[in-house]
Amino acid sequence: QTQLLGVLLAAASNFLISVSLNIQKYAHLRLVCQAEQKPYYTSKLWWCGITLLGLGEVGNFTAYGFAPITLVAPLGCVSVIGSAFISVFFLKKTMRTADILGGTLTITGVYLLVTFAPNLPQELTARQVQNYLVSWPFLVYSILEIIIFCILLYYYKRKAVKHIVVLLMMVALLASLTVIAVKAVSSMIALSVKGKMQLTYSVFYIMSVLMATSCTFQIKFLNQAMHLYEATAVVPINFMFFTTSAIISGVIFYQEFQSAALLSVFMFLLGCLLSFLGVIVIARNKKEEHLQIPFIDCGRIPGQKVTGKIQPDSHSPCYGTLNKEDDSVQRQS
Repeated sequence: QTQLLGVLLAAASNFLISVSLNIQKYAHLRLVCQAEQKPYYTSKLWWCGITLLGLGEVGNFTAYGFAPITLVAPLGCVSVIGSAFISVFFLKKTMRTADILGGTLTITGVYLLVTFAPNLPQELTARQVQNYLVSWPFLVYSILEIIIFCILLYYYKRKAVKHIVVLLMMVALLASLTVIAVKAVSSMIALSVKGKMQLTYSVFYIMSVLMATSCTFQIKFLNQAMHLYEATAVVPINFMFFTTSAIISGVIFYQEFQSAALLSVFMFLLGCLLSFLGVIVIARNKKEEHLQIPFIDCGRIPGQKVTGKIQPDSHSPCYGTLNKEDDSVQRQS
C-alpha cells in the first residue's frame, strides 16, 4: 500500500507539472497578444501555473519517501506524454500520430515498471542511511562518478566543449546524487512525522546540503543545454540520462534490486526501454514554436504583386528590402 501511494503520488505530481507548463506557456502567449505589453509575473494565470508546478515538485519529493527510486524516477515520462496531450487543449496544437504511438509505448512501459518494480519496505532510518553512505559499492560508485564528472567538467571549462551529451551527462551525474539525497531526506521526514524522530541525526543535514547543492548545479547545466539546443532534443535525452542514472544510484546505494528475480529485472528494464522509445517518438520531429512576426505590406511596387510581402530579417544587412533590387538601393540599405 505504501509503494502504491508513492506511485500514485509520483504520477499525479508529474501530471500536475505538465499542466503547469502548458498554463505558463498559454499565459505567455496571451500576454504577447495584448496591445499593452505587461511583465509575465503580473499574470494571474502564470502564477496559477507556478503554483501547480510547486505542488507537483513537492509531490515528487514526497513520493520518494514511499516508493523506490527505481520506480519514481521513470515515472517522469508522465509529464512528457501529459504535456503532449494537454497542449492540444491549452495551446490548440494538432494531435499527431507520433503522439498517439509514443503515448501508447510510454503507458505500456509505465505498466511494466509498476508491475515489476522492486517491492521493498520504504521506512528508511538515519542509521540505515549512514550505513549506506560508507558501504563499499557506493564508495566505488562515488569515486567513479567524481572522476567522470571532473573529466567532463575539464572539457566543458578548459576545452569549451559544450556538446549536448557532455552537458546532459553532467546533469545526470548530479541528478544521481540528488535522488539519493531526496529519498533519504524525504524518508527521514516521513518517519519523523510518524513519531520516529530522525531530524536529530547529523546525516539528515548532510543529505539536505547534498540535495540542495547538487540540484543547484544540475539546474545550471540543464539551463545551459536548453539555451544552446532545442527543447525537442534536450527533453528526451535528459529524461533517458536522468532515469538511467537514478536507477543505477538506487540499485547501488539503496540496493533496491538485491532480492529481485531475473524475470522481474528483465521486464522492468523492458518497461524503461519502452518509456524511452515513447518519449523519443513524441519529441521526434516536433518543431519549436516561435511567435509569428508580422509581415510588411509592399503596396504597389513595380515588379511586385499587391499582395506581396516582405519578411523582416534583423540578421540581414539589407533589413526589410526586396530580394531583387538595383545596386543603388542596396548601398542605401
